[in-house]
Parts: sequence; structure tokens; C-alpha cells
Amino acid sequence: MSEAPSFSRPTIRRLSGHLIDLIAAGEVIERPAAALKELVENAVDAGATRIVVALRAGGTDRIDVTDNGCGMTPAELELAVERHCTSKLQDERLVQIRTLGFRGEALPSIGASARLSITSRTPESDTAWCIRVDGGVITPPQPASGPVGTRIVVTDLFFATPARRKFLKSARVESGHAESVMRRLALSAPHCAMRVLLDDKVLFDLPEQSPIARTAAVLDTTPDTLIPLDEQRGAVRLSGFACGPARTRATGSGQFILVNNRPVTDPMLRTAIRVAYRPVIERGRFPVMALHLKVPLERLDVNVHPAKTELRFADEAEIRSLVIGGLGRALGHGSNGGGGIHASFGSRPSIVYPPRPPEPRDAPASVPLQGSLPTGYAPRSSPLPETTPPLARPGFAETDPAFAPAARAPQQPEALDPAFPLGAAIAQVFDTYILALAPDGDLVLVDQHAAHERLTHERLREQYASGGTLRSQALLLPEVVDLPRREAEALMARAEDLSKLGIDLESFGPGSVLLRSVPALLGAQDIQGLLKDVADELASDPDLDPAGTGSLSHHLDAILARMACHGSIRAGRRLKPEEMDALLREMELTPRANTCSHGRPTWLKLTRRELERLFGRVK
Repeated sequence: MSEAPSFSRPTIRRLSGHLIDLIAAGEVIERPAAALKELVENAVDAGATRIVVALRAGGTDRIDVTDNGCGMTPAELELAVERHCTSKLQDERLVQIRTLGFRGEALPSIGASARLSITSRTPESDTAWCIRVDGGVITPPQPASGPVGTRIVVTDLFFATPARRKFLKSARVESGHAESVMRRLALSAPHCAMRVLLDDKVLFDLPEQSPIARTAAVLDTTPDTLIPLDEQRGAVRLSGFACGPARTRATGSGQFILVNNRPVTDPMLRTAIRVAYRPVIERGRFPVMALHLKVPLERLDVNVHPAKTELRFADEAEIRSLVIGGLGRALGHGSNGGGGIHASFGSRPSIVYPPRPPEPRDAPASVPLQGSLPTGYAPRSSPLPETTPPLARPGFAETDPAFAPAARAPQQPEALDPAFPLGAAIAQVFDTYILALAPDGDLVLVDQHAAHERLTHERLREQYASGGTLRSQALLLPEVVDLPRREAEALMARAEDLSKLGIDLESFGPGSVLLRSVPALLGAQDIQGLLKDVADELASDPDLDPAGTGSLSHHLDAILARMACHGSIRAGRRLKPEEMDALLREMELTPRANTCSHGRPTWLKLTRRELERLFGRVK
């Protein structure tokens, strides 16, 4: 039997000011990118219209930030390196916070753990002044040369806290974090020109830009590939730009979220984005976007964490609903605005958005696709005038069996109806792909099976959702499902909502529910496992609508997707000209028609410039 450890009564003592500074520095400055973020935020708050950043070794060896802002006087320089001194709070309440910084911790924290020099000059001063802080030791301001604005140089980061420096990653990893920070800040301040250098190499050099131009530059795309958002709900506004479902990434690094111009990484907002994109992208992929929320200051708490990247909303359910609904409506257009793909050979594909067609007008009905599901596939707009097909050759199906090369002159692009952005079908390639000519002269290539699968999927979704209640199937013998008490209570609290989804429950004592019926769509699937997943999501987020839980919606949507896949026209089937045109017209009117049910693109676009590049006409 081991002896009890010896115990001596600890005594409470007051920590030294230096140690307090080091502890605070560890909270605010966790890595070079965090220090960089604080310095650039200060420059933006100072009214700068140009900021130049130079880093060495990802910021570990040196961070150099120069701005043309309002500058500081010698007295203000001395206050700036003291803890909890700031010019950004005008009262004793942490409510009306309009600046990026406000805590007064960044510069003292950096000075406590690194070598810091600040050179600053106001427009009214004849000279600049420089103050230095070396591991917490302050050297009073001295006259120096320098233009109006401020230059801050940080070297030997964490030399005073070697434990923290030992856990820094490689220069490449730290550079990646620094680049991410600068892109987010560049997005938050399009009015400010920004130049960033990593080890003397220019990372980006952005002039003052419009919001859409800055967003395109940060997301590495072009303005015409961005879907604009502008939604208002009460005093809260959601704006910004999103890429279509064909443009995704393997991580969430392409998601930029601003709240009152403040870059944030709020988990609730990221969840809302994931829910909005769930029906249109493949699982495990992440959408690309830049969203901007404007929230009344009194309904937002930014004083949650020293890094100021996490927030608290007075009404999270309202914000979540706005983000999910706004993105859903933006993505819900047909192929007129949801993101086809430029077939840019030799480079990464980019998304293109043809103009949205007008509302369906009175016109003769199109010929329906043969082999469609009995749920009622009926195109809702007339096809374009018949166009001349290409010369017959292996791999091509003629759109006109009686075609002769000299029968008629090719139709000119301007003769096509601009109301139909996917154009007119001119050929079928390998009995799988529809080749169409768009009104602007570009070529459109459509995967007939993927496109029809999405159209059928949306029809099925409408059919089962139109009544507001999914058809349920009673179990021959009700099942008892044992759950943690909290999760069982969460299920019973939403029993009425679950009943509309075809799940009928009764309480069966503490920690158990009695399952009497299941959605007919799910058949003999593992309903107990599904119910446990739904309970877990509802318990984690009591405001979540059961229909919005990933577990249930994924299962139901997977069933609809399988039904759509098996009921759609197949690759290898030859289509008639009117069938091809009918498919194009329906794509233009169907939500999420730019990707199939599995997240793959349904159509590509090849522009004239891209064709000329292929043939060496342009570079």
C-alpha cells in the first residue's frame, strides 16, 4: 500500500507585473499570425488607406507593418505600450464597439514577449517619434525620421517566452496562417490598398477596390463567377458573394465571414453555411464564399475572447435562419444563376453564371423527355428554335436524321433567344453529353444523366414536401429506444414537429422513447440509429428544427437521390432534338440544377476566348 503524498499548505501571493504581462501575452499572441492580425487591425482603425506588410520566417523572425493612418504623438506612444490603454472606447460600456480593436492588450503583449519598435508621426508634427519595448522593458520615445502614419517592427517573437517559441510550427506553416489572416483583413477593408510580402516575395498587392473586386481577388476568382447576396430581416442584413456548388474545397479555408466588418470564425455561422449547402455539394467538401453580416451593436457581444474572432449573438436562431435562408435562395435558382463551370483546359475550372431568364411565359409546351418518372416531368417552357447540327462523325448523334451539310446555313448566335442562357442543342456527344450553343456564342456541354437526375430529385423533393407532412409507416411492433435522459427529453420536446416528418413517438419513462412509426421513405433502414443521431443534434442545439438536422435530412435526401438516379435518363441513350432542348429549358428553371444529387457538375461552358487559347490564337 503506497503512502499518501506529503502536503504543504500553499500560500497566495501577488504575481509580478512582468509575469502578468507574459500570461496576458500568451492569451492574445498565440502565434505570429495573431500578432500580425492585431497590428493590421490597428492600422485599419487608424484610418489607413494603404498598408504594407513584410514578414520573415512566417513572422517568427520579423513582422513589419507600415500604414499611412493618423499616427500617434509621443504621449500616445507611451500609453500605447501600457496594458489596457486604448483610443477606441469612449465610455465605460462594452456595447457600441465599432472598431476592430478595443481591449488595449495587443501592443503591450507583443512588447512583453518580443522586441518591438513603433515609429509614428501625426499630420501636425514636423518629425516622427520612435518608442522601443524589449521583453517588457520600455525605452522612452525619441525623435526619428518617417512619413505621416505608423511603422511597427516586431523581431524575435517569443524570445522572452521560450516555451511558447518552442511550440511554433515551421516557417511554411506559420506563413500559411499569416496569409489567411491577411486575406480576411483585406476582405474586411476593400477601401484600403494592401501589399503583403513573405520573405521578400509578393504574396498579393491589392489596390483600393470595390467590394466585389476585392472579394474576387481574395477568393482567387473573377467577379462574374460570384453569386451576390443581399437579404434583410429586421435590423439584421446579410450581404456578400458566394461561389456556386461546383466550386468547393477540401477544407473550410475558402469561407470568409465578416460581422460588422470584423473577420470571425464563428462555429454557429459555419454550421449554418454547411446546412445551406448540404443539398447541393458532395459530403466532405466545403463551399467558397465571403459573407458580411450587419448586426445592431447592442445585439452583439464581441468581448468573448482576447482574439476577438468569436462572438455571441442576442438571437442566434434569427442569425442562423437568415444565413441558411439567404444562401438557400441564392443557390436555389436553376442553371440561370447557380454556377456552371468554364472548361478552362490546363487550369483550374472556374464557375460562370449566365443571366437569369424571365418568368415562364405563355408558349407551346415542350416535348417531355421519354423515360421520365411517373411523378410528372413536364418542361415548363418552350425550346429554342431548331439549330443546325455539326457534321456527322463517330461519337456524335445527329440532331436531325435528315441532316445534309448544305441543307441550311448555321444559325447565328444573335438569332438565339437570350432568355434561355443554356442555348439550343446542336448535337449529342457519345450518346451521353448534349452540346449546345449559348446566345452569346459560347459552347455549353451538359451531362444528360447528371442533369436529369437533379431535375428528378427536385421533383421528388417537391412531391414529398408539398403537403407539409411526410407519409409515415406504422411499425408492426413499436420499438423502445433507450437514450440519455437529456436526449430523450429533447426528442419529446419536438414530438409534434417530428410527427410531421413521419416519426411518431411517446415517452416511455426516463431516458426512453417508444417509436410507433417511421417515414415511409426510410423503409427498413436503421431507424434506431437515425433517431439517436437526431436526438444528439437536437440536444446539442435546442433551437434546431428537426427537419434541419443533418441525420434526418441526409437519410431522406439520400433516398430521394437514389430514386432520382434510378429514374433518370441514362448515359448512352440517344435523345431527340426536342428532348435535348426540353432538358435545357427545365435546367434553367429548376433549383440547384448546376450539380447532380451527388455534387458533381451537370454542365460546362467553353467560351470563345478559351477556344482561341486552345488553338494558339491568344495567350
